[in-house]
Amino acid sequence: MSPEAIGFLAIGILLLLIVLRCPVALAMILTGAGGFAAIVGWQPAVSLFMTGPFEVASNYSFTMIPLFLLMGNLAAQTGLSKDLFAAARRLMGGWRGSLALASVTASAGFAAVSGSSLATAATMGRVALPEMKRQGYSNRLASGSLAAGGTLGIMIPPSIALLLYALITEQSVGALFLAGVLPGLLAFALYLLVIVLHLKLHPEDAGRPEALQDEPLWPLLWRASPVALLFATVMGGLYGGIFTPTEAAGAGAMLTLLVALARGLKRQAFAQALRDTVVTSAALFLIIIGAEIFGFLLSVSQLSFGMVELIREWGLAPWQVLIVILVFYVIFGCFMDSLAMILLTVPIFYPLILESGFDPVWFGIVAVVTVELGLITPPVGMNLFVIRSVAPDIAMQDIMRGVLPFVGIDLLRLAILAAFPAISLWLPKLLGAY
Repeated sequence: MSPEAIGFLAIGILLLLIVLRCPVALAMILTGAGGFAAIVGWQPAVSLFMTGPFEVASNYSFTMIPLFLLMGNLAAQTGLSKDLFAAARRLMGGWRGSLALASVTASAGFAAVSGSSLATAATMGRVALPEMKRQGYSNRLASGSLAAGGTLGIMIPPSIALLLYALITEQSVGALFLAGVLPGLLAFALYLLVIVLHLKLHPEDAGRPEALQDEPLWPLLWRASPVALLFATVMGGLYGGIFTPTEAAGAGAMLTLLVALARGLKRQAFAQALRDTVVTSAALFLIIIGAEIFGFLLSVSQLSFGMVELIREWGLAPWQVLIVILVFYVIFGCFMDSLAMILLTVPIFYPLILESGFDPVWFGIVAVVTVELGLITPPVGMNLFVIRSVAPDIAMQDIMRGVLPFVGIDLLRLAILAAFPAISLWLPKLLGAY
């Protein structure tokens, strides 16, 4: 078999293993090493297990991942999520469905200090779901709004998904973070619109009309203000030339720790934040190691270059190439972890995107938005299971039905961002980051 044929066969086996529920990291390691051995030989393949993990573990740029994760975990342990929800609830008071609107608003705020969609969904779910149940909200509206709101964590910077895309493609982390701001705000606005329109059609889903809160707004905003401080420190220092991206992650984690200590962080809560960070980082780094080993196979098989030649022979227009890639992302987003899909597919698709003449930063945003869509797409969107774990009494069928309007609006947002790249690129170009 030719190297290209071995590469295509390895991808087929990889997808089969994933469908059979093999852990993605293990599937990439096995198929990557096996395919590499079939092309180059077993001795060089064995050496991959020495060079691959070491290259990942010793890569200074990857230190941003645990630092940004620690930032979000410390914020969750200090009660910032509760303060955000209380302030958002006060701001949305008087609107029908104010708790659902507040949950999405608080999720957007928490996303500014947490780069993880799953962490955002889990944290806000624990805070907002009990209150919505007490108020009589339907399971569909409550779970759907929280699952969708959680996806904001993967887009609004700092974002682990955008960070990984930047590291893989050697693009500017700062440019990608800035490019994610307007698409993230667009998602936030469209999610609020979905809730408002849903309650026009189904007002009974908002339960009993909520009485206006008498508590003054400013004290609530003051308690939630550390989120703005943390966001301004990371983003302002990054774009002000004070920090490199890694230094910005370290400064954000340190400032979050200081805020947590000032708010009375307990030793047990601090230990839990560290444990959560280590567990999540270990899982991510194992997937990165798998992607590194699989990348060696892609390199020796010349698969990406073969696909470029195939596109040329077929005479596909650039927009046709883009549609094929996005359809692939939407379909496999229903079955794969979002970060694993980025690590697996970007090395394959990135040469096609460059060959087709698309902007790499813009494609990063479109790819992450598509992956974000997979987080809430039935049957196995990860955020659906996060909400199910937070509220085991809510049937999975209700969660899936509740999230469908948000899936529809995300498809619309994807079409808008694909049709108008300026939405993503305007801010980085304005601030000179790209």
